[in-house]
Amino acid sequence: MGVVVLVGVPGAGKTTVGELLAKALDVSFNDSDHLVEQITGKSVSDIFIQDGESAFRKIEEEQIAQALTAGEGVLALGGGALGSTKTLANIKGQNVVWLIAGLSTAVERVGMNRNRPLLLGNVRGQLSSLLNAREPLYRSAANISVDTTDMSPEDVCQAILSQLP
Repeated sequence: MGVVVLVGVPGAGKTTVGELLAKALDVSFNDSDHLVEQITGKSVSDIFIQDGESAFRKIEEEQIAQALTAGEGVLALGGGALGSTKTLANIKGQNVVWLIAGLSTAVERVGMNRNRPLLLGNVRGQLSSLLNAREPLYRSAANISVDTTDMSPEDVCQAILSQLP
């Protein structure tokens, strides 16, 4: 099966669905943001503030590459991870699932989460910009897509399972 890679904007449900999917497949689950936090001992927000986004993206890229060598499992990528050409190349050949969330859905799910440094300030405006910028990356990388709007995490998990080879 390889690694099932989940991509999408913040609020798409990558971590929530990823945990359910890993349990259903009886494999491990990793979230690239959590991997970065474990290796650095800092929160994603602190890395952005103290070291900058480019430092975060470099560590993120390395942690994703390492997680993909596990052979199998479920890996949720941070919303901006596909901005890396190395990460795009590394996920080629994996089952890449794009969890689609419209702007209203993503805003509702994210709320005022202060742990999302790229969404500080005008959450709706920031998410709208991220959606527009990242959608082409998600579309080109994914071989499976599921619109998560109005779906429970369990239903999203079942939709993914029904499309996995």
